[in-house]
Amino acid sequence: MADLSVMLSGIKLDNPIIPASGTFGYGREFSELYDINILGSFSFKGTTKEERFGNPTPRIADTPSGMINSVGLQNPGIDKVINEELPRLKKTFKKPLIANIGGFSVEEYAYCAQRLNTEDQVGIIEVNISCPNVHGGGMGFGTSASSAAAVTKAVRSATKKPVYIKLSPNVTDICEIAKACEAEGADGISLINTLLGMRIDLRTKKPVIANKLGGLSGPAIFPVALGMVYRVYDAVNIPIMGMGGVSSAKDVIEMMLAGASAVQIGAENLVNPYACRNIINELPEVCERYGIKKISEITGGAH
Repeated sequence: MADLSVMLSGIKLDNPIIPASGTFGYGREFSELYDINILGSFSFKGTTKEERFGNPTPRIADTPSGMINSVGLQNPGIDKVINEELPRLKKTFKKPLIANIGGFSVEEYAYCAQRLNTEDQVGIIEVNISCPNVHGGGMGFGTSASSAAAVTKAVRSATKKPVYIKLSPNVTDICEIAKACEAEGADGISLINTLLGMRIDLRTKKPVIANKLGGLSGPAIFPVALGMVYRVYDAVNIPIMGMGGVSSAKDVIEMMLAGASAVQIGAENLVNPYACRNIINELPEVCERYGIKKISEITGGAH
């Protein structure tokens, strides 16, 4: 059987499968369906300094090969995450977590990173500078190399934990932004977040989503994600967590060949809550079919 273990910034994962932030909550509901300790890790719901209700409804629109969402970083705030969610999660998940943080200022990002610095459960801090569904923050920090670098520098100085910067595909040159993050001390890159899109209701002749635009995810964006992971792998010398439309074990292999060291599963969790479990179960057979004995060795194999 293939060795599915991978390393991320000194942290050994049993396999490369990681549910993406915003699609797995804090793991509670999924732990009622299966033992979530089979996961390599998971990235918990994007957390900000203060509690956020998120965007007005409706927030979701179907598309032929995915979905558009505009949830808007709804979360209970960093205090409740540390004082309530993490202690509760410790009872069901025994591995290092990925803590996803968002913000509306450089200072807020640094504050959240500093608060999580002493939490033993947190292995990696994932910094979301790519959310397209909030105004005055989120993607605004990820659309230029200088602003991405500023957030990276502030977070890097606020924590000793590995820092991965989650990048937006809604940019002109993602490689320039990734290199700027690396230069300011990022330990890794997560990509891609969702693509901007919308749907219009033909009966009302109005946008389906209250926020008008939202983030497109699902199988439709997989080729875009794959191409960006491929390009960024050549541009930086730090690990990549690849994501975007991944829905099968074959997709995981393809994403790793493009350059990912680990792979996050997002929208597919909302379609099938057993998606990550199924992919982990299928990986050994897929590895055998393609002659892969150690999955970590295929990262970047397509280059």
